[in-house]
Amino acid sequence: MSVEVKIPQLAESIADATLAEWLKGDGEAVRQDEPIAMLETDKAAVEIAATESGVLRHARQVGEVVQVGDVLARIEPGAVPAPGQGGGTAPAAALSSSAPAAPAGERVMAAVPGPAPTGAPSPLVRPAAPPAAAVASAPASVAATSLSPAVRRLVEEHGVDPSLIPGTGPGGRLLKEDVLRHLEAAAPAGAKSESCPAIPPPAGASGAGPPPATVPAGPAAPLAPGERAVPMNRVRRRIAERLVEAQRTAAILTTFNQVDMSAIVDLRARWRESFEQKHGVRLGLMSFFARASVLALGEVPEVNAEIRGGDIVYHDFVHLGVAVQTGRGLVVPVIHDAHRLSFAEIEREIARLAGKARDHRLSLDDLAGGTFTISNGGVFGSLLSTPILNPPQSGILGMHKIEKRPVAIGDQIAVRPMMYLALSYDHRLVDGEQSVTFLVRVKERLENPERMLLDV
Repeated sequence: MSVEVKIPQLAESIADATLAEWLKGDGEAVRQDEPIAMLETDKAAVEIAATESGVLRHARQVGEVVQVGDVLARIEPGAVPAPGQGGGTAPAAALSSSAPAAPAGERVMAAVPGPAPTGAPSPLVRPAAPPAAAVASAPASVAATSLSPAVRRLVEEHGVDPSLIPGTGPGGRLLKEDVLRHLEAAAPAGAKSESCPAIPPPAGASGAGPPPATVPAGPAAPLAPGERAVPMNRVRRRIAERLVEAQRTAAILTTFNQVDMSAIVDLRARWRESFEQKHGVRLGLMSFFARASVLALGEVPEVNAEIRGGDIVYHDFVHLGVAVQTGRGLVVPVIHDAHRLSFAEIEREIARLAGKARDHRLSLDDLAGGTFTISNGGVFGSLLSTPILNPPQSGILGMHKIEKRPVAIGDQIAVRPMMYLALSYDHRLVDGEQSVTFLVRVKERLENPERMLLDV
């Protein structure tokens, strides 16, 4: 008797998802807890694992929207070949039954958390092509067994060499999105793609108040020569909705200051090697900004608070969101309880989350519950910007490029490595005095980093 693989409870605020990719083909042998499919939610990509060993039978197609509790696949219990012997239809010999894998749970917070911040962009989702014959024409440079069924169909249909396409999946695995991007880049100028479908509005929020902002979808205009339309995936659609919602619901204002980075540049140059030898992690800039922000938030708690209905909710903890750039776009994993971490612990957590982000392994828990965010546009050369709030947070700190500039030091002009800082905040909750005070406190600690060590 076959065992059903159902869509588990993904998170409190997520009711449906899109089947982005089958990781195991229809009729392949799978083992218990082996990933079989990738779902794309509004916040992150989520892997679904087999609940039983046996032969996998697909019940859904790539591109379909599935609800929590829907049957995604069925597994026919049977003998599974040992690792390395390949897949194929397994004999019907019975195996001992196994308990289904427990669904991923959510982090238990010390206080009621706000909605999870927008997560990482996931692969572009398009309806799956009809099943094709076995990969006979696939280039021999990449083994067919290393490709998922969806990717295998694409490279077979278009006759492309997968070894020439950089993979952005876990461990460098080639994803459907990578192939589509390669095909679009190789398309001749003037070739017309299918038009982008209208974006349906999100489900209305419960309770009183206006529904969430939506991305306006005007009438589809015909494509002109040199134009191409790419459907907006779920995550990018959700990002657009949240940014519009932030602009519509919050009174966003930005204040600026500049920081002399001389002390930190000197400190890192003197202690970088010793720090890395002792703690096993590189001494970066983010730990200084994270620690300075945590201490400043303790003095100006409004920047770490949020408006919830008619109340102001103050957080006695700091869950720090740190923007990380990946091959799929910008994601904001959260360093939970950053107020309890040392410099080395913050650096290790940043390295761990950044590694998971690059491998597209961030869980919903890694993206949930942020109370304040830091974004570093300086790594891309940005000199100044006005970051947008990540609802329901009330503050976001923007770091920028370190640039040598002439500044007045007393009565003398000196050239110093300077950085502009930008704090965007919700003016409904944070007053100008509080925002300026927060930035000044961050500036003071960055220009005198020993204050952070002494907590003064």
